[in-house]
Amino acid sequence: MRKTLTALAFLPLLTAPPADAAPRPQWTTPCPDYGMSPSPTAGLECATLRVPLDYAHPGRTIELTLSRHAATPGKRRGVLLMNPGGPGSPGLAMPAQLLQRVGGSGLPDAYDVIGFDPRGTAYSTPVTCGMTTPEERGAVLGPYADGPRDVVATAAKARVVAEKCGNASTKDLLPHMTTANTARDLDRIREALGEKKISYYGVSYGSYLGAAYASMFPGRTDRIVLDSVLGPGGLDVVANQRFAEGFDDRFPDFAAWAAQRDDVYHLGRTPEAVTAKFFELAAVRGPEFRSDTWNGLYDDARFPALAREWAGTARAENDTVGPLDGDNHAALQLQVICNDSAWPGRIGYYQHAVERERARHPMFGPAAANVNPCAFWPVERAEPPVRVGGPGPANVLLVQNLRDPATPLSGARETREAFGARARMVTVDAGGHGVFTRENVCGNEVVLRYLRDGVFPAADGSCQSGR
Repeated sequence: MRKTLTALAFLPLLTAPPADAAPRPQWTTPCPDYGMSPSPTAGLECATLRVPLDYAHPGRTIELTLSRHAATPGKRRGVLLMNPGGPGSPGLAMPAQLLQRVGGSGLPDAYDVIGFDPRGTAYSTPVTCGMTTPEERGAVLGPYADGPRDVVATAAKARVVAEKCGNASTKDLLPHMTTANTARDLDRIREALGEKKISYYGVSYGSYLGAAYASMFPGRTDRIVLDSVLGPGGLDVVANQRFAEGFDDRFPDFAAWAAQRDDVYHLGRTPEAVTAKFFELAAVRGPEFRSDTWNGLYDDARFPALAREWAGTARAENDTVGPLDGDNHAALQLQVICNDSAWPGRIGYYQHAVERERARHPMFGPAAANVNPCAFWPVERAEPPVRVGGPGPANVLLVQNLRDPATPLSGARETREAFGARARMVTVDAGGHGVFTRENVCGNEVVLRYLRDGVFPAADGSCQSGR
């Protein structure tokens, strides 16, 4: 079992740089396009910023690439930084996506909306693990294990991936790919923009990054929105196992949808029949079928493709393109997750967890509880995990679907509790991953009214289905 360096101090105060360390970004066009046409960053300006690789020992720097959609003159109230999650997901396109989805709401008029590729990602000094196969790139979530031998087999493959990360060409960057350092990068961006405070929107893993920033730099936060909220431990072993809980929370939505369309897909006339069909198909098609189903639960819009795959008429659609397909995304995801927290190193732990989760969540539990490369990680953690919460202003808004397959309600409730009086949480009676810019009008309005108008809920609340 690898050791944990718990004696090292938490480092937010080490980010105060010399006055000349963060020059103002020089915005230019066009932005990088990720090799996609049309460009997802069309209409944005971009710039680069140097930040310390290691904030505890400043000296060597790495590069961040930022994007911007400028506020409307006369209406600007500040800057809004955005993060799409992952970790490992590039974020340069987020300002353009916000403009496309809520451009007429007045929100983009009020802020310089800032996207960025986080450290290690795409156009920001990328990292690699030298992973060459889809199986290696998917190793962060183990396949469904039918028993202890499957865990041993997965462990052997996971160990190889961990060794590749430790021997890759960017291995010197690996120890510094953490949520805490990315939060420090956010503060360096704030400083470079000349702002005393920043507003922030982050979804999925981006919720944990925002929670970390609000905890490390509470006095530098303006309006903070955390969407589809991870627990206060981030993407640790507990969050991994919660994927099975999210599967169980969300699957009934698909079962009901498919049952209503039995004349089209022939998967069962009742939700119970569709559920039985799941186990029937899983027994024949193996672990990949379960993973494809879980991915299909992220959004109602994926249900038709998922149903076609079940029916055998098509493979489930995969919406990952460009940088989301390759080694870089998977490498940074592993590096952040494995560096952020201590993962059990004994194979026996995972064997026990698989059997426990099989009883609790038979549909997906033995996949979510299986071993991954973090158990064999080649570097020590440089500092303790971020401690979410602590004193600060009451300006943290959490928005959460009741039936989220990836970040279930239980984790959001824990983060809400960690922030105490600083936070409010609004739940939405909906399924899927992501609240803001989705179908629920009430959920969208809660976020818009806060970011645009400054209306912070007086108490926790809820939004009804379809409203």
